[in-house]
Amino acid sequence: MATTITRLSLAAALTLALAGQAFAHAHLKSAEPADKSTVASSPSELDLTFTESLNLKFSGVKVTGPGKAVVKLGDPDLARNGTGLTVPVSEALGAGTYAVEWHVLSTDGHKTNGSYTFTVKP
Repeated sequence: MATTITRLSLAAALTLALAGQAFAHAHLKSAEPADKSTVASSPSELDLTFTESLNLKFSGVKVTGPGKAVVKLGDPDLARNGTGLTVPVSEALGAGTYAVEWHVLSTDGHKTNGSYTFTVKP
């Protein structure tokens, strides 16, 4: 009986340890413009907030618009104690749907990436 309890305790501890590692990555917490949102006019910047602090040198954003045209962006900057990524939009965006692809490296060394879309209202 004691052996079974010991094994179950070890299994539970291992499960929690592995789950903790999975949550150690920087995941997108919020974005402005938000995912699947419609905005009335062209945003002057993208504002992404993550769950962990970021390494700016290895983090970035790419935006493509209608017809897969690449949008010109300024250099990203860190915000909100290193958990935010602010990216200036260098050109006015016309009406249409835009895809934001991001990749980040958290300060603890984990890489993550993802994407979302938003629409500029005609």
